[in-house]
Amino acid sequence: MREIDLNDYDYDLPESRIAQHPVNERDLSQLLIYNHDIISKDIFRNLSSYLPSDTLLVFNNTRVIRARIFFHKDSGAKIEVLCLEPLTPPEYELSLSSEDSVEWKCIIGNLKKWKSGFLKTPFIYNNKQYILKAEKIQAEKEAWRIRFSWDCKGISFGKILDLSGHIPLPPYINRDDEVNDLDRYQTIYSSMSGSVAAPTAGLHFTNKVLEGLKAKGIKSTEVTLHVGAGTFQPVKSQDIYDHEMHCEHFYVTANTLETLLKNEGKIIAVGTTSVRTIESLYWLGVKLINSPSGSSSELTLEQWEVYNMKRDVLFKDSLEALLNFMKDRTLSFIHASTSIMIVPGYNFMMINGIITNFHQPKSTLLLLISAWIGDDWKKTYKFALENNFRFLSYGDCSLFFR
Repeated sequence: MREIDLNDYDYDLPESRIAQHPVNERDLSQLLIYNHDIISKDIFRNLSSYLPSDTLLVFNNTRVIRARIFFHKDSGAKIEVLCLEPLTPPEYELSLSSEDSVEWKCIIGNLKKWKSGFLKTPFIYNNKQYILKAEKIQAEKEAWRIRFSWDCKGISFGKILDLSGHIPLPPYINRDDEVNDLDRYQTIYSSMSGSVAAPTAGLHFTNKVLEGLKAKGIKSTEVTLHVGAGTFQPVKSQDIYDHEMHCEHFYVTANTLETLLKNEGKIIAVGTTSVRTIESLYWLGVKLINSPSGSSSELTLEQWEVYNMKRDVLFKDSLEALLNFMKDRTLSFIHASTSIMIVPGYNFMMINGIITNFHQPKSTLLLLISAWIGDDWKKTYKFALENNFRFLSYGDCSLFFR
């Protein structure tokens, strides 16, 4: 690690360059290619032309939930509740399928107007109106523990979110969510519900693109990392080491670990969430090697933890340690969490390329890109701005080799 001045990761991003809507066809977004210091451009539909035939792509199959709920008090005050992660029960699948009350960690908009009592909002199910209630339980750092309950039997919390919630578009998209966002702010391969933000590099993929990749012999595998609202959290402290990185939960199957093991040196991550997941896998394996007894607590990574760990563990040995951990406990997948913060000076242990969108100035995601290609991020972003690339979640895409 080295001294980091956040001002070195700033650039002028005009509001007009922040995409407010997706392009008409997913794979007609622009694609910037950075390879051996050479920058070129194309459209995303031609992605397969730039990938070696033995590539393994790693996709994040998380699915965005309608996590944004609007309530109105009797006074008329509008209060927004954004569901971040389940607390009771703590597993996403169990919470979203629960037909009883659930508790979630939430961010509250217009909190000062909610002094006490329940909030209520109606929803329609089978042509009848029911009520969803929200109750403040206690503060959870910058968020709140909220208990949700409803007066309709035989319906899950996930279904209620579908009926009453809104797609949680990021704050720099200055509009309300629209019907089109239900489809377009979702990857076509999403399957595991839990995110409050899309893994946006995946938004460009279509069935036609996937078929073209497969025809070339390019392989793929999937991980699940549920993206939290913290991914949009700006770095407010001038010293990056004072910034508290958000924690995200992820799930990886034994089959995916075995696939990664067979494809060392050929792995390209689709999105920064996939980068965080598979880089975290390596360090979790290292932790298990250092603590052979192993426990569930070993499957958690703190923000700066990896910078103090030895880097001499082989890729193969790390993943085999994870697989042995799963085998000993007859697990078909591991559930882990990571707060890893990837900044310039980080040594990448798993990936060989990144497919990603363009990120905000002074953001943790831009620091990750700089950790990968160094100061050439400035050159690539300058090229993107001069060539009318669209930025951020609904914007265009890039492919970064080292």
